Amino acid sequence: MKIKTLEVYRRILDSIVAILVFIMLVTLVGAVVGLIFDIMGGIRMVRDGIPSHTLSHGLIDSVARDLVIDVLSVFVLIELFRTFTDYLEFHRIRLRVLAEVGIAFVLREIFIGLYNHNMEWSELLALTALLAVLFAGRITSAMFNVSGAEDGYSEGGTPP
Repeated sequence: MKIKTLEVYRRILDSIVAILVFIMLVTLVGAVVGLIFDIMGGIRMVRDGIPSHTLSHGLIDSVARDLVIDVLSVFVLIELFRTFTDYLEFHRIRLRVLAEVGIAFVLREIFIGLYNHNMEWSELLALTALLAVLFAGRITSAMFNVSGAEDGYSEGGTPP
């Protein structure tokens, strides 16, 4: 009875994760389509002509800022999508993949803050420390990854 209950639980969990993967895929496609529309809109605004150099520089800077934020957000969505698909494949979330998602998100925040020129030194220092911890976790997970442990078992065939 216990084994059957666990099997039902696993199937329900797999169904929920599959739905989440589909939602993430739709979100990712929507983000890429939105990015394409933003690029086309920026090109159209610049092409329509701007009377003064100062105004054009401000407009291009604003459009470029939005595009950078959108591109970085798409990269974070790609990493999240990879996390969900990795869970479907291995039935667990691996530290390596989770660290990569965290690294992408922290880098996005650092790049946006630096690009907007509104990040304090203490915030930058804190995010850099978090980034160092995430990199250390990523490196450690890669160093201690036993070959053949992708399915959750070590080389000897026993649970780790």
